[in-house]
Amino acid sequence: MEAEVVDFRVPVESNKTVLVWDIPPTHGEAHIHAQLHAVFSSFGPVYLLKVSPNAPLHPPGFYALIKFFSAAHAAAAQRITDGRPLLDDLPLKVKLSSKQTPHFLSGSSRVLSHAHCLELANHVLGFNGWTSDIITLKKLTNEEEGEEEEGGGAGQRRLKFGCVLQLRFPHHGQTSRGAAVLEDCFTCTGPDVFLQRCCRLQRLVREKALVQAFSSVLLILLGNGKVMVEVKQTPDQFLADDTEGVLQVNEFSWTEGPADEEEADDAEWALTVS
Repeated sequence: MEAEVVDFRVPVESNKTVLVWDIPPTHGEAHIHAQLHAVFSSFGPVYLLKVSPNAPLHPPGFYALIKFFSAAHAAAAQRITDGRPLLDDLPLKVKLSSKQTPHFLSGSSRVLSHAHCLELANHVLGFNGWTSDIITLKKLTNEEEGEEEEGGGAGQRRLKFGCVLQLRFPHHGQTSRGAAVLEDCFTCTGPDVFLQRCCRLQRLVREKALVQAFSSVLLILLGNGKVMVEVKQTPDQFLADDTEGVLQVNEFSWTEGPADEEEADDAEWALTVS
């Protein structure tokens, strides 16, 4: 029985990429995107789907790139949809990417964003297949910390929160923990600004800790459609009995944190259609 291991990292392998071309210019990019997403997401969770116009020297029209988390899902999608009428009863060419994965990308990539982690986990495990619990959410700065201008004007404030979170996979008897610290330096013009910044930073540090917990999780897709969950054991991984009074973190400043993470996840892939 064949099995495939899928982790919570950005897929970079070429065998997980499907290319669609000869898309006629009868509809706009948004319509084509929606139609193709409905078709290809039925084969498995999709990390990325991009629709782009053909190069200037080619006939008018579009091509699409679909990036799956699973090579098996990509292969099945290509095999079943190639030459089939996917848009307006017109058969389209669907091929697996033949581009070689760069050596420096093999075996390593960025962790998924918070939104992609939730999408992958919910699609593969179901909404009842995992739970998350906050173990610690703590403010790491003093109330008085910051510099306020004389006369009660605006002043610089610094907020820092740490979070430890645990994932549970009840049907598989597995748990995984993640931790993060985020810091925000800003100009405080009033209590409302301080409260908004505080609430937002708490949300972001919870999301970052969740991403960290998912980064150790492996989804094993079995050939019979079943799924197993395993957790990678790393040298710096901390166990439940070892965390009393200890906060192990990955630290990010506000500018280095999740603000641009979704944009980075949706970056253009350097793949061409011939």
